[in-house]
Amino acid sequence: MANLKEIRNRITTISSTMQITSAMKMVSAAKLKKAQDAITAMRPYADKLTELLQGLSASLDGDAGSAFADSRPVNKVLVVAITSNRGLCGAFNSNIIKQSRTLVGQTYAGKQVDFVTIGKKANDILRKKNTVVANHSGVFDDLTFDNVAEIAQFLMDQFTEGKYDRIDLVYNKFKNAATQIVMTEQFLPIAISEENASSVSDYIFEPSKAEIVEQLIPKSLKTQLYKAIRDSFASEHGARMTAMHKATDNASELRDELKLTYNKARQAAITNEILEIVGGAEALNN
Repeated sequence: MANLKEIRNRITTISSTMQITSAMKMVSAAKLKKAQDAITAMRPYADKLTELLQGLSASLDGDAGSAFADSRPVNKVLVVAITSNRGLCGAFNSNIIKQSRTLVGQTYAGKQVDFVTIGKKANDILRKKNTVVANHSGVFDDLTFDNVAEIAQFLMDQFTEGKYDRIDLVYNKFKNAATQIVMTEQFLPIAISEENASSVSDYIFEPSKAEIVEQLIPKSLKTQLYKAIRDSFASEHGARMTAMHKATDNASELRDELKLTYNKARQAAITNEILEIVGGAEALNN
């Protein structure tokens, strides 16, 4: 059995760790509320804009569509992996890395797959075995639409210039504080939805549908990427809050076990001392 001093030191260390994890949980909870409000308010607008764009694109005749909807044989793929800059958030980052590697090894096996990373964790891991053409981890320092729009413009340029035939987003979609859903979402070319085409057929368009689509596409793509990053940002704080809550609970259980062990060891030590005193007294009497 460990000596009393060692157990006391471990109890002190665990108590200090509990204070840290509890503080991190409260900080993440505060940040989560703001991030959750932002993505909740934005999601209906982004979804409706995407739905409208898909409907308009599907209703266009022949080649009236945009270069962003150009569907060609997929030989070169660019994957945008969105993680966090920091750890201590459970499986939040590892799930994205795992899904990214699945795309390389299974979904796009035999094809050229490069990465754009948003988040230091993705960049640090993926660049070891894959080609990372750009890293935009600094966007989380000032997460605004304008900053994300620059990244989206870079992706659009890569597609229109023919450097890549398909661009996918891999990110965590926020459901609640305890649940994040790993999403693989087609960014380019634009997915055409025939189901949404009927919803725009009764409208009169001014200017023409083609002109509206040309104006809407860049804005829609920038909004789509901004929503994905916002989703990931909220998911990060939810995952970290949940991870720190579990860490605090586990530390509390371990501390209680150590206190019980400490009390047993202390009681055994006292009993041994009493036995030694009694034994010494008996020896003197004899």
